[in-house]
Amino acid sequence: MNLLEAGFLAILVAPLLPGRKKGSKGASSDFVSFWLVKWFLFRFLLTVGLTKFISGCPKWWSLTALYYHFQTMPLPSPLSWYSHHLPDWYLRLIQIFANVSEIVLPFFFLVPIRSVRLTSFVFQIVLQICIVLTGNFDFSNMLIVTLLLSLLDDQFFYGRKKALSRWTIVGKIVNVVIFGGILYGVVNLYSLKFGGTHIESNIAFTKIQFDNVLSQGLTYTIHFGLLSLAGTVLYTLSHVLFDNQGSGSKTVGIISTVFYGIVAVLLFFANAVPLASLHPTSNSTVAPSVRTVYNRLHKLHAVNQYGLFPRMTGVDGRPEIILEGSDSIEGPWREYNFLYKPGNVNHSLPFVAPYAPKLDWQMYWAAYSTYEKQPWLLSLTHRLLVGKPEVLALLDKLHSPYTQKPPRYIRGILYRYKYTPWSQKSQSTWWVRERVSEYFPAFSRDSPALIEFLKARNLLPTLSKQTVNPIWKQALDSIRYVTNHLEATLLFWSVLTAGLALICTSGSGKK
Repeated sequence: MNLLEAGFLAILVAPLLPGRKKGSKGASSDFVSFWLVKWFLFRFLLTVGLTKFISGCPKWWSLTALYYHFQTMPLPSPLSWYSHHLPDWYLRLIQIFANVSEIVLPFFFLVPIRSVRLTSFVFQIVLQICIVLTGNFDFSNMLIVTLLLSLLDDQFFYGRKKALSRWTIVGKIVNVVIFGGILYGVVNLYSLKFGGTHIESNIAFTKIQFDNVLSQGLTYTIHFGLLSLAGTVLYTLSHVLFDNQGSGSKTVGIISTVFYGIVAVLLFFANAVPLASLHPTSNSTVAPSVRTVYNRLHKLHAVNQYGLFPRMTGVDGRPEIILEGSDSIEGPWREYNFLYKPGNVNHSLPFVAPYAPKLDWQMYWAAYSTYEKQPWLLSLTHRLLVGKPEVLALLDKLHSPYTQKPPRYIRGILYRYKYTPWSQKSQSTWWVRERVSEYFPAFSRDSPALIEFLKARNLLPTLSKQTVNPIWKQALDSIRYVTNHLEATLLFWSVLTAGLALICTSGSGKK
């Protein structure tokens, strides 16, 4: 959903007319459209940070969530094992850094002081790089990094060093004061104590105190955002009126600014609804008309509610579904291996982000549910029993059985996985696991229970009677053949880098 909302905002940020020259000032409305990007980034990070505390999860409140996070995340990376074994006191400090980066620093995205925004940008980039290295969270982190570019300006990329003006010096002083105040607040609110070889930390505020601040703070936050938007629109109008340009350009600039200002106000009030809903007190102040606007835009996913991993799950180990095949109901059973999720305890997991392997992600969530609530899983099983090559292509065919001929039976077994201890770092084993239970019983391709289950949900494959254009079929079959023989992340990065190269070189021949 965050990608859809960001895509909607990209329409507003993109120039309406082609032909804007490199180095030009750009449209006056850019101030307003880029403010919307900053506001979206502000809401996303703030909501992600607040929901961890709002959930009341004891692991987030005791600063012990990262003791389990790297082991229980959906798709760990090769560095997740090492991160999991970092000292406990260091993991607590990392959580504090993440809390401050997500809850406090987003407010400075909207502050009209360049040095403050740049410092916030640096802290956020460090956080996102750490997340990318220690976990595979699809495209989310790349999207956040892209949105963070809205905090920069042309001077950051093209500007030459200039003599420090009075306002620049004042801004740097304010920047030092602000982040010095943040450091002072962190030391007190998290009871930081230096103990020789480590730093002790504990949350010094209670859930009641947090709730009291949140109940009033969300309302002030919305007012702060509205004040920032009003200031941006007024600054843009003054920029248009007092800039040295013709009357025609001024007229276009004023009309453009007013139009984007109206759109920004509409989106702002719609965006305020999910933010206000984080607490009953602020939620009760939302006008019905504003909520109606939100509901209509939410259907298009132009405005959304966010909040990732509010509660830490899998504290006793991560549940994993292992699919096993056999030609006899008595066994022996042989495991199917997936490309990106834990399976073989001797296999590490690759870096895969920003590519999002949906099957492996869905297997993670299914492990916390039952197969009756995950009908797609039995549909997958049936297709493996039939031997569908397009389904087998989603699995690790190099380390999976039955790539030539499907098994007669497939069953699902639920295991609990944990990382091996640090003392075994020199060994090839990454995981230890124990069998928990049978996730679903053994099915054959003609099993009445399986057929009835799929038929009741209209999941049985049917032969298509529609005529297919032979040219399109041949083209699509060729594309599938090529993509099936390329590793997904390699294909993703190849297309991405090729696209970036085209963008960067498209105007190189123009003067």
